Amino acid sequence: MQWEFIVALVLAIPIIAFPALLWYLDIRRSYGAIWEARKRWAGRREERSAAVARHREERSAAVARHREAVGRGSK
Repeated sequence: MQWEFIVALVLAIPIIAFPALLWYLDIRRSYGAIWEARKRWAGRREERSAAVARHREERSAAVARHREAVGRGSK
């Protein structure tokens, strides 16, 4: 090979590889952000499920108290 061709390769490879490296790092960062968002979403889903369960228990207790009060008042 001629020395000019080798110099051209030495100069061209970093110029071509650098944008690819930046693209790779950006994809990794995006993937990490998506992963974190999914974990936060799953945590909120569990919190909502717990809140719904608490609400159902409180509602059942309130209905039972109401039925008991209505039953006593009619006797």
